[in-house]
Amino acid sequence: MRAIRRFTVRTVLPAELAPLGELVQNLRWSWHPETMDLFADVDPDVWERVGHDPVALLGAVAADRLRELARDRRFLRRLADAADDLREYMTAPRWYQTLPSGPAAIGYFSPEYGIAAALPQYSGGLGILAGDHLKAASDLGVPILGVGLLYRHGYFSQSLSPEGWQQEHYPSLDPGGLPLSLLKEEDGTPSRIRIGLPGGRTLHAQIWVAQVGRIPLLLLDSDVADNDTAARDVTDRLYGGGGDHRLMQELLLGIGGVRALRAYCRITGHAEPEVFHTNEGHAGFLGLERIRELTEARLSFDEALEAVRAGTVFTTHTPVPAGIDRFPAEMIGRQFGGDNAWPTVDVDRILELGAEPEAADGDGEKAVFNMAVMGMRLAQRVNGVSVLHGEVSREMFQGLWPGFDLSEVPIGSITNGVHAPTWVGREVMELAGKELPTLVDRTQGWDSVQKLSEGDIWTIRGQLRGRLVEDARKRLRRSWRERGASEAELGWTDEALDPGVLTIGFARRVPSYKRLTLMLSDPDRLRDLLLDPEKPVQILIAGKAHPADEGGKKLIQQIVKFADMEDVRHRIVFLPDYDMALGQLLVQGCDVWMNNPLRPLEACGTSGMKAALNGGLNLSIRDGWWDEWYDGTNGWAIPTADGVTDPDRRDELEAAALYDLIEREVADRFYDRAADGLPRRWLEMVKHTLSSLGPKVLAGRMLRDYVIELYAPAADSARTLSADHYHGAKSFAAWKLRVSQAWPGIRVEHVETSGIGDTPELGATMEITATIALGDLSPEDIHVQSGYGRVGPHDELIDPTYVTLTAGPPGDDGRAPFTGTIPLDRTGAFGYSVRVVPHHPLMASPAELGLITVPEEPAGMTNGTLR
Repeated sequence: MRAIRRFTVRTVLPAELAPLGELVQNLRWSWHPETMDLFADVDPDVWERVGHDPVALLGAVAADRLRELARDRRFLRRLADAADDLREYMTAPRWYQTLPSGPAAIGYFSPEYGIAAALPQYSGGLGILAGDHLKAASDLGVPILGVGLLYRHGYFSQSLSPEGWQQEHYPSLDPGGLPLSLLKEEDGTPSRIRIGLPGGRTLHAQIWVAQVGRIPLLLLDSDVADNDTAARDVTDRLYGGGGDHRLMQELLLGIGGVRALRAYCRITGHAEPEVFHTNEGHAGFLGLERIRELTEARLSFDEALEAVRAGTVFTTHTPVPAGIDRFPAEMIGRQFGGDNAWPTVDVDRILELGAEPEAADGDGEKAVFNMAVMGMRLAQRVNGVSVLHGEVSREMFQGLWPGFDLSEVPIGSITNGVHAPTWVGREVMELAGKELPTLVDRTQGWDSVQKLSEGDIWTIRGQLRGRLVEDARKRLRRSWRERGASEAELGWTDEALDPGVLTIGFARRVPSYKRLTLMLSDPDRLRDLLLDPEKPVQILIAGKAHPADEGGKKLIQQIVKFADMEDVRHRIVFLPDYDMALGQLLVQGCDVWMNNPLRPLEACGTSGMKAALNGGLNLSIRDGWWDEWYDGTNGWAIPTADGVTDPDRRDELEAAALYDLIEREVADRFYDRAADGLPRRWLEMVKHTLSSLGPKVLAGRMLRDYVIELYAPAADSARTLSADHYHGAKSFAAWKLRVSQAWPGIRVEHVETSGIGDTPELGATMEITATIALGDLSPEDIHVQSGYGRVGPHDELIDPTYVTLTAGPPGDDGRAPFTGTIPLDRTGAFGYSVRVVPHHPLMASPAELGLITVPEEPAGMTNGTLR
């Protein structure tokens, strides 16, 4: 018989142990080893049984043991010290508090968060990145308020069928058994937010708070009695259900998330966010909610739009259009129109925000509503998550800014980072703390890694590899039992893997472009690598396919079938149920982290960063972060068969290159031992990896970049536009409207040059004058720019440099001269042209309005050859 309701009964702590409850409720324990040690000493056996989950520990430890601890003076001193340390961590000024005028608070919205295995509210890289973002913000004192959803079944747990097919299980999660507290009003009732739905329905949600160090994370939960069955199920599971269900989740995350922030700030007195960070398009509706707030405060839609854009940052994480949420426009129209329309926000304006430029039919109807497109139109600052991903994103979304060069599409990049205390093995952190204290305390002095003892590094690498092998054997045995094997058949698992063998890790989500099975392209050659008598290799693999991705499940099955073969099963294993706990073991214990996506379809990737911080080496396609930070000696780059259009042939070529690298370079270097047994050349690469990548891959670096490059400028813009009852927003919106209406009157009438004679020579300067018809605009409304540089075979300027020309007084005919000089700074084919773009001090980019005028005739650009 099944229970009709599930809940968690928490223990009542003796008064002397009250600080233990404070420590458990703050997720800082997940990256603070000293606090974890304290929990372990409460009851070591129970601690292991509950999988290092402090909330479960307090629910399972015997009352007698708690009374014993309440009398243990040594334990109480340690408890008091840990509680004092947490309070100091929560209140002492940190890096952010040294800045002159950062935003008072930043709202950070993400559909998933990977904070700790004990809070399973994540599926993969996006959530893990979001969790590291919050943790790094906590360590640096950045006042972020996280917003997400509380999924009652989380993402799925994974097992394998006897045939190696992925099976999904959705465990029921009780918020009372998680490190959460319910946000309550002053009268003690749960705080609720409400969202109107078509047909007179209402979606209600309560707000759970997870304390992530200094950062509150608000998680909205629709499983409340006021909702009908469909509404209660909105937060049932992460990335589950069809289009309507997904839309409801994103409405709750975006619109409900803003309302939850307002409630939290009202109840707690926390500063209201000045900046809103939309982590991928799932949360894009937050911008609509903020527009609604401002239009109800008597701003027009356009004025509210400018105020919202100024303080919004949008981060895109996908390099493929298929990764973007797109809804039928009529579904959005139904949600925001008819009986559910917002009185101050016209539904047609909402549909315009999400319309894809190429998606309009002959009648002008918008067929599809694109969440990423809306996110970009609602944000003045947009970024990708690596330099290469920024380039890919500019190409994907160039249609939003027609007429501008690809390099000028206003999408920048901040490369992801990882939270070292979460992912780096304790032995590594302790060695660094002992030998390189400035590295741990202030993340400075990475060059001093060269001073570390190679013997110490190799000893620690052996310890981490041994721990991984020990855990992998247990997981392997458990998985085979779940697939139907008997104990009598599983003696081999005790000897599976070898703590002394070169260990390669491969773990990630399993979409096709990540190419889980590339290593199987030549099974015989893979088998030879695994079973080499002198230089054997072992591979540990983990990953989940989306429940609806049959193709991804087939890839897993192919790997499992190969790994099941009796001759290789001790050298290659698939470990089910990839989560944070397994991820930590893998990135710490593997000698090499392998990554072979189809370039350039990896936005960033961060697992390889984590492995590098643990002394592992990367073996990867030059995609994502590896493309910008591989330097030739800090790992290996798998050559890519760029230009090969046959996908099977491309896989074959890149797999062959992968085998060659493992056999001839990776394994050779790992097993090349000096007289003292140390692989000297391998350890040289490890040290170089740590010193060259260490300062780059940290989430602290990432957060500093976000604060300085995006959050602080966004706050300045938002303050400017909101000052004096939004005077700035009103004037900026009026200027944009005026310029947009008058832009057809802008023309480049004439361009002439002088000063270079018949034979242009390097080092000379060319005078240029452009005559511009201003129409109803003034010279102050525009910038006239001359682009110059190398030209291609079709007279196109290649990576041009732009110089802004100086305006002369307009004539009575509405024309004005603009003059400047162009340096002839390169030899060979040289060209120039002129363009006109809008200009306003509050614009973040010349492309912001998507308006540009160039000469009508091709003759407007003159080419020549410099000598």
